[in-house]
Amino acid sequence: MDEVVVKFYRRLCREGFKHTGELENPSIFMDTVGEKIRICSHVSHAYMHIYINVRNGIIDDIKYLCTCDPAANVAVEIFCSLIKGKTVPEAEALTETDFTQALGTEGEEYLKKTRGLIELLRRGISRYQSSGQGSIIKNIIDK
Repeated sequence: MDEVVVKFYRRLCREGFKHTGELENPSIFMDTVGEKIRICSHVSHAYMHIYINVRNGIIDDIKYLCTCDPAANVAVEIFCSLIKGKTVPEAEALTETDFTQALGTEGEEYLKKTRGLIELLRRGISRYQSSGQGSIIKNIIDK
């Protein structure tokens, strides 16, 4: 595993995983099992749930629960810190480069996890927008 990822994971273990937990009635809920996106390890019971609250077009809170390997834990913590406080369109524009700049590595295992998170987010935002909530928010942002 990439040494940068290992160091970050060890720091998370010492200081705590800032974004773990659940949110009741999230604006966007994403589930890797339901989406058939493998972000966590290849163990059959591995999963990741991501809960996002959107208020006035801005992601004001994000939490996750998972049974994942260290690289996925690092990637999802970076993911949460990258999109919290962003508008939905800004979050949707998230790229692998954002992840590599945030952590300072281009390790293949880490990037594989980030690709899965980006795809999961785009699917979650698409559902959010098609539910009608996203179009209301878009109108608020455009004004």
